[in-house]
Amino acid sequence: MSIVSRWIVVSLLLALAVRFAMLHVLEFHSHPRSIATEVFQGLIAGGVLGCFTADVFARIKLTTVNGWITLFGCGLPGNGMLFRAACALIFLGPVNTPQEAMYWIARKSGAGRKLDGRHDYRMHFPPGGLPPNDAFWSLTMGDARNRFVANRIHRYSVSDHSGLVLNADGSVDIYIQNTAPTGHECNWLPAPGGKFILWLRVYVPGAAILDGKYEVPPIVEVNG
Repeated sequence: MSIVSRWIVVSLLLALAVRFAMLHVLEFHSHPRSIATEVFQGLIAGGVLGCFTADVFARIKLTTVNGWITLFGCGLPGNGMLFRAACALIFLGPVNTPQEAMYWIARKSGAGRKLDGRHDYRMHFPPGGLPPNDAFWSLTMGDARNRFVANRIHRYSVSDHSGLVLNADGSVDIYIQNTAPTGHECNWLPAPGGKFILWLRVYVPGAAILDGKYEVPPIVEVNG
């Protein structure tokens, strides 16, 4: 059973206990209802309560810089159930310890507008500003439902193993758009025609990331 599932089960039991206690105290004899009805309503209430509580906790713990969202401390042994549920809600799939991997997600540009393939975007990494690591990093594209985006070059992510072309000063620009950027195809991450999500993963991250000093560059809209 996943962490989120276990948290929801706990919330269901709490909701059922509260509901039955209320029924006993208030003695709703004039409008008797079946146990099945009460259990069903308790399940619904518990499920909503569990998801809502985990979501609120996640929002409290989140760190947002330049439109990128992360949550420090995921995957560490000893984390409480609520913290682990929050991590599972934010980061889908397996979550490693910070020393093994760090994760960021972006649904908005650095200016706070939702990412949309009707616009063109660029990420600019200054010289020496690529994510520090002892393994690799990757920037992955997903549509509004977090699925890979079909494209003619079958590219779903870019990374330090993608053959990115550096600028003359050693900086790196990644072009995030629906159509190929003329002259910059090597640094192109194809986007869908509508809303999309970006994931940044850094494996065996460097000290600047683990210390919270590294800032992922903003996603900048370059057309209207």
